[in-house]
Amino acid sequence: MSRGQVRNATGDSFFAWEGDVLVVNILGKPGAARDAIGKPKGTQLKVSVTAAPVAGKATDHMVRFLAPRFGVSVADIEVVFGRENVNKQLRIRAPKTLPPVFAQGTLQL
Repeated sequence: MSRGQVRNATGDSFFAWEGDVLVVNILGKPGAARDAIGKPKGTQLKVSVTAAPVAGKATDHMVRFLAPRFGVSVADIEVVFGRENVNKQLRIRAPKTLPPVFAQGTLQL
């Protein structure tokens, strides 16, 4: 991979599995009226959060919002890139549940 290329670990989807790690591309919407997981938009999943986009606080809030929805602790979610940007990639280690947008119900490994 040459310098400047970004690896799209999810291919044509907004998520992919790497072993027991779920990789999710996020299109964040900070300053929203409520915290919510939206619909896929291309190769990203729209996630709205109420926190303002100040110094990564919206991303931190997003991780805290998403952790219980995947049945993991905050420490199990890594922000790969986009901490201070609306375009993000998260790695969620061994999620125990999946939100309905993943169309799989509960996780079965």
